[in-house]
Amino acid sequence: MIPAGLSVEHFLIVAAALFTIGVLGVFINRKNIIVILMAIEMMLLAVNINFVAFSAQLHDLTGQVFVMFTLTVAAAEAAIGLAILVIYFRRLGNIEVAEANRMKG
Repeated sequence: MIPAGLSVEHFLIVAAALFTIGVLGVFINRKNIIVILMAIEMMLLAVNINFVAFSAQLHDLTGQVFVMFTLTVAAAEAAIGLAILVIYFRRLGNIEVAEANRMKG
């Protein structure tokens, strides 16, 4: 249930702002892989806010269940991504995106 005084539009504005910040984080900062991963996570959270807001408005739990699955996959993705980054940093000494093409082959 959406709290009194708030409507779906409020949640959509917050989600749009988070998604925009995430997109800008991906496109503006192309050097640091960790910042890019955090920006992608922010975009996923913005989508999850939309799912929860519409689920609460429609009085249907399907959106909230889908968010739980999305959060689980995002947590696993973050853990695996950070593990890969740690191994990459130990081998090469930096985590710049420009140097990531050395991982091919």
